[in-house]
Amino acid sequence: MQLGYPYGFDAQGRTAQASGDDHIRDLIEQVLFTAPGERVNRPTFGTGLAQLLFAPTSPELATATQFLVQGALQQWLGDLIKFTGVQVESVDSTVTVTVQYVVLATQQRMSAEFTRGGG
Repeated sequence: MQLGYPYGFDAQGRTAQASGDDHIRDLIEQVLFTAPGERVNRPTFGTGLAQLLFAPTSPELATATQFLVQGALQQWLGDLIKFTGVQVESVDSTVTVTVQYVVLATQQRMSAEFTRGGG
């Protein structure tokens, strides 16, 4: 078991934990929604995806963001998972990222969707 994200407590008052699959999903979420420079000892960690919430949408921006997200996920989580697809959609002030991946330890195919709104 790994620490749950966001950090919290379970019903017994202990630090909440997450299963292996939930932990990997939590790690993906952390990479996606952490801005570069936000972590002092890891200044390149993250994607800056939250900036999309306030940017004008366009197909070119969505494509560029897809490459940015895929590169960051590969850099930070490439030893745990193999990415088979990343899709980024930005509608109004909402960003939705769908990540398809294979967990290297178990070879299990997974898919996770993350949504953030700016309003």
